[in-house]
Amino acid sequence: MAAAALLTVGMLGAGKSDPLAGRTAGAPVRCIDLQQLNGPEIVDSQTILYRQSGKRIWKTGPVGECPSLRPLDTLIVDVYGGQLCRNDRFRTVSVGMSIPSGYCRFRDFTPYDKVK
Repeated sequence: MAAAALLTVGMLGAGKSDPLAGRTAGAPVRCIDLQQLNGPEIVDSQTILYRQSGKRIWKTGPVGECPSLRPLDTLIVDVYGGQLCRNDRFRTVSVGMSIPSGYCRFRDFTPYDKVK
């Protein structure tokens, strides 16, 4: 049975540095463990970041188009178990609104680690 998780997001502010700068992409994976994550942070309509620790950031986004995905929106994620996986569904709620968008699905999750 799915549990809906409300995940409030931050915005990558204007003039803020690239959160992936100085990091190297690893091989994409299908699922990531929710217990070790902070976030999400919606960067733009194709990029969602989850922070795992000071040295790892997971990058994902929607499969195809998700026109409702915007910075400052809140993600409502259908969670099955303790992981987020490719093709798990999510919706968004815009600030000041109460009706969620249509469903979108996650892509693979790519780890970005700090270069030593």
